[in-house]
Amino acid sequence: MPKKKITKKKIIKTKKMGARAKTVKQAVLPLAPAIPPKPPEVPQAPRGMRDILPADEHLWHAVKKEAEELSNGFGYGFIETPILEHKALFARAVGTVTDIVQKEMYCFKDQGGDELCLRPEATAAVARAYVNHGMLNLPQPVKLWYLGPFFRRERPQAGRFRQFHQWGLEALGDSHPVLDAETISIALAFFRDLELPVKLEINSIGCSQCRASYKNELVKFYTPKQELLCDACKMRLQINPLRLLDCKEAQCELLREGAPQITDFLCEACRDHFMHVLEYLDEAGVSYNLNPYIVRGLDYYNRTVFEIFPVASDDGKQKTEDRTEGEHGGEKKEAELNEDEENPSPVLNLLSSGAQSALGGGGRYDGLIEQLGGRSTPAVGFSLGLERIISYMRSRGFSPVSGRLPRIFIAQLGDAARRKALLLWHELRKEVPAVASLSKDGLKAQLEIANRLQVRYAIIIGQKEILDKTAIIRDMEAGIQEVVDYNKIVGEIKKKLAGDA
Repeated sequence: MPKKKITKKKIIKTKKMGARAKTVKQAVLPLAPAIPPKPPEVPQAPRGMRDILPADEHLWHAVKKEAEELSNGFGYGFIETPILEHKALFARAVGTVTDIVQKEMYCFKDQGGDELCLRPEATAAVARAYVNHGMLNLPQPVKLWYLGPFFRRERPQAGRFRQFHQWGLEALGDSHPVLDAETISIALAFFRDLELPVKLEINSIGCSQCRASYKNELVKFYTPKQELLCDACKMRLQINPLRLLDCKEAQCELLREGAPQITDFLCEACRDHFMHVLEYLDEAGVSYNLNPYIVRGLDYYNRTVFEIFPVASDDGKQKTEDRTEGEHGGEKKEAELNEDEENPSPVLNLLSSGAQSALGGGGRYDGLIEQLGGRSTPAVGFSLGLERIISYMRSRGFSPVSGRLPRIFIAQLGDAARRKALLLWHELRKEVPAVASLSKDGLKAQLEIANRLQVRYAIIIGQKEILDKTAIIRDMEAGIQEVVDYNKIVGEIKKKLAGDA
């Protein structure tokens, strides 16, 4: 059968018929209702992170100002470490079996394949900087302070955010127990200056040899009772028995009451160190509670450990058993935020929630720098959580405090003079800015530091002055010195500075 010839005329006719059919079809279809464009979703801050608003500006300013003035006033130099660090730093320093490393760090690989993380704490980073920059060649101890944001992916809770701020001090390169007391007393001075009542809980967890014997005893104690432990503590019994003392589960707290105490297992050197720390605190008028259950949540701690807690009422009666670890690791038992309250503003009042949370803490970490590849270097420090402190300030009311720069140096000779100097330092600082280097023994070395700091006067206390209840005031510019009654030091110094003005 012959094929029909397709002409140009037929093609044009077919196209016109198709177009008419399409037009008719469109005409009979109902018009779809116009759908308004969906408004863009309002961005929210990431869960567990919050904005600091102008309503809280005066609180943040007061806290930062007090932290800076105390740090500078006691001779600590500012350090700022990167917000990003290598993941391996914290795995080595904090401990691979800690909650921070296992669950809480924000980690990622960059374009070059480096494993990085947002810093979860400061001490390991400061120790790294100490090694990297050869600070062991500087006069020891090297005293540093920091203030900035840190990051942990925890469940948001009252006063606990995934981005939080800390102020801290680190004294690296000296094992003298007076440095433990010095850092503790500075932390407490911070709260005292802000008129925030707190209590200090302190313990010693000894050295690695002490802890080895103690861990064996803990395992012996808990093994017959392991079925009564919570699931997490059953794992801790195998991995890190010390953390059993830090659990907040009710059944574990009951079992803990009969557990052996680490202070009974301290070696002679650790016991002597701890007793000296307590003596310095006593001499400085610092009150404290000995708490055998404070062990801290990070692996690098040894010997002195401590935590600072708010006082909920004027009578100061609070249960030690309600303790939580604060900003630095450890298990928590606090009022959790509702899912729709991830970004509470203003700052949550911790105390109104009934939570008993540490405002901060610290301790000695003599093995950390060597663990990071440096030389064996003793060190001690603390950090305070600013969000919690601001909540506490709001609950107590706030009045600003003025600060000043140091103009006085306190020098000492001998252990008795050192204790007296620590007490005088705190008394004098209320009226006149002062600095000291209590871990130094030689008078010449101390006066050289005073010259470098360009202070106007040095107060010198030695064995003779202790017996005579006097002190020497030395004019650092004129080289003239005079003996004054110890009880009149503050008044005499104020007169001299007023005359210089």
